[in-house]
Amino acid sequence: MSALTRNPALLAGIGFVVAVLAMSSLYIVPETKQAIVLRLGKPERIVNAYDPKARVGETGAGLAVKVPFVEDVKFVEKRIMDLDIDAQTVLSTDQLRLVVDAFARFRIVDPQRMVETVGSEEMAADALKRILASKLRNELGKQPFAALLSPERGEVMDEIQNSVNEQAKQYGAEIIDVRIKRADLPTGATLEAAYARMASARAQEAATIRAQGNKQAQLVQAEADAQAARIYADSFGKDPEFYAFYRAMQAYRTTFEDGTATVVMGPRNEFLREFEGNSRNR
Repeated sequence: MSALTRNPALLAGIGFVVAVLAMSSLYIVPETKQAIVLRLGKPERIVNAYDPKARVGETGAGLAVKVPFVEDVKFVEKRIMDLDIDAQTVLSTDQLRLVVDAFARFRIVDPQRMVETVGSEEMAADALKRILASKLRNELGKQPFAALLSPERGEVMDEIQNSVNEQAKQYGAEIIDVRIKRADLPTGATLEAAYARMASARAQEAATIRAQGNKQAQLVQAEADAQAARIYADSFGKDPEFYAFYRAMQAYRTTFEDGTATVVMGPRNEFLREFEGNSRNR
C-alpha cells in the first residue's frame, strides 16, 4: 500500500482500469426499454422484459451488471409504437377501386425472438408493414364498396388484427390495433365514373319511391271516391226529389255564378223546371 502511495502514476493507472471495468460492467435500463444481454453476439438474457401484469416501479429497470468485454447490451422499445402503412388500392367485390390509408399500433413482447429473426425494431416494423398491407388488400377486397365506408368495417379491421397477430408472433411483436384513417376514391375518371354511378343509383331509387307513392296515392284516392259515392248514394236514395232539387240548385249556381250569363230557353225547358215548381204536381 505504501508503494502505491509513493507511486501516483501506478495508482492513477489502477484507478483508470477500475473505472473502465466499472463502466464496462454497469449499465442503466430505462423504465421504457427492454435490455437484451448478448454474450458473444447471442442473446443470453433479458432485463426489464415486458410483462402486462407488472406495475410501475416493480420491474427490472435500473442499474444492472454484465460481464465486461464479453457481453453487450441491446435496448428495445417497451412502449407501444405506431406503424404507418402506405396507402393501398383496394378493389371491392362490386368492382370499385378505393384508396385506403391505414395505421397500426404494435409492441415488442418477445425481444429475444425479434433479435434472432430480424435483428432490430426497424426491421420488425418493415416486416409487419408488408404483412398488414397484404392482409388489408385481401380482406378489404372481400367486402362491397358500401361496407368499406360504413361502421361495419370495424369488424373487418378486428379480423385483420387477429390474423396478422398470428404472423407477428414470429417477430416477437403483438399488434395492438389496426384502423383505417381514411378511404377515398381514386381521383380522375375513376372518381367521376363512381359519382355518376352513385347519382344514377340514387335517381333510380328516387323514381321507384315516387312511383310507389303515386300508386299508393291513386289507391287512396280511388277508395275515397268510392266511399264518397256510397255516402252520396245512401243519402240521396232516401229522398230522390230532394236530390233532384239539390242537383238543380248546383247547376243554377254554376251557370249564374258570375252574374253575366245569358240563357235563352223555351218556357217548357227542363232546366228551368225548379223555377216553375215541381212539374209532377201539374
